[in-house]
Amino acid sequence: MEMIAEAPATARAEAARHASAAGGSRADGSPAHRTAAGGEFLTFRLGAEEYGIDILRVQEIRSYEQPTRIANAPPFIKGVVNLRGVIVPIIDLRLKLSCETVEYNDFTVVVVLNVRGRVVGAVVDSVSDVLQLGSESIKPAPELSSSVDSAYITGIGAIKSGHGEDKSERMLILMDIEALMSSADMGLIDA
Repeated sequence: MEMIAEAPATARAEAARHASAAGGSRADGSPAHRTAAGGEFLTFRLGAEEYGIDILRVQEIRSYEQPTRIANAPPFIKGVVNLRGVIVPIIDLRLKLSCETVEYNDFTVVVVLNVRGRVVGAVVDSVSDVLQLGSESIKPAPELSSSVDSAYITGIGAIKSGHGEDKSERMLILMDIEALMSSADMGLIDA
């Protein structure tokens, strides 16, 4: 498995400092409050949508290689890989979040995460960028009907790009990757 990029320790330290200065260490340290305070987010694509996760959870980004399958695992658990002596479960977020199409190509990558002391890989269509978002750019997650699971959405980032008449805004779905990966249906991390 070829390593593409490792999240620099300085970027993670800077993001931690910024999150702390922006109120990330409040008494209510819930992911929604940390997200609302802003910070640095790794952005990636799942289908046509762009998502963002806290950069502090990202350990590295690797090219996709076929993992070793685990018998009787749910379809979104693709299997495991050996990452420098650590056996890492690989979760295809596209399958987990019911994306319409799932294609494995040269852009498909695995975002290696450190969630509650456990290393987990998340398959995404592609990685876009690392963005700094201030609290003024983040809107609360929408209230949706009970048939739509929005428990892992902590907010929506509004990203402005372009200048003058070419100015546009794109939406970034901010996800609580820790809550998603430690959910009971994943069976990866004890609560």
